[in-house]
Amino acid sequence: MTALHPPKVEYFDPAAKTNTDPKGVVRDVEEYREEPFGLYMARPAPGRKQFRYLESWLLPELGLRITDFWFNPGHERDQDFYLDVVDVHREGGVWVATDLYLDLVLRDKKSVQVIDTDELLGAVTSGLLSLADGERALGVSHATVDGLATHGHDLRGWLSIKDITLAWRRH
Repeated sequence: MTALHPPKVEYFDPAAKTNTDPKGVVRDVEEYREEPFGLYMARPAPGRKQFRYLESWLLPELGLRITDFWFNPGHERDQDFYLDVVDVHREGGVWVATDLYLDLVLRDKKSVQVIDTDELLGAVTSGLLSLADGERALGVSHATVDGLATHGHDLRGWLSIKDITLAWRRH
């Protein structure tokens, strides 16, 4: 089990074109795009050994952050998208995403796997996350797995019935 930690909070500031990670590191963002259903971000990942670039969509209504990591050679993973279960709200023009521990690894049109259940359970039992937030995280993950499975693990297919169309640089 991973060491217990409080929920990670990340800030997305379209006006300043910055992204502040949970450790407080502020990074420049190449592109933000706001849509009625969420926020898109694309930025380089300087200094990261595993990946060089990332694109993310925050989807508040679904409780998800969907990310496409551009992995560096030798660090590729068998995944197309990484889905974080999150709580998203806005503070003025800044979008705030609080990670609710559970993640889903999607191999588009093939399979989805829920990971980090141990982190969620540890956070709830230690009081780092409320029972209500833990239940919400489980509900989001169950609804996501069900929606993806119903649509053959096709992210676009599932989101299309929710009137959500995600535009990516390389998908």
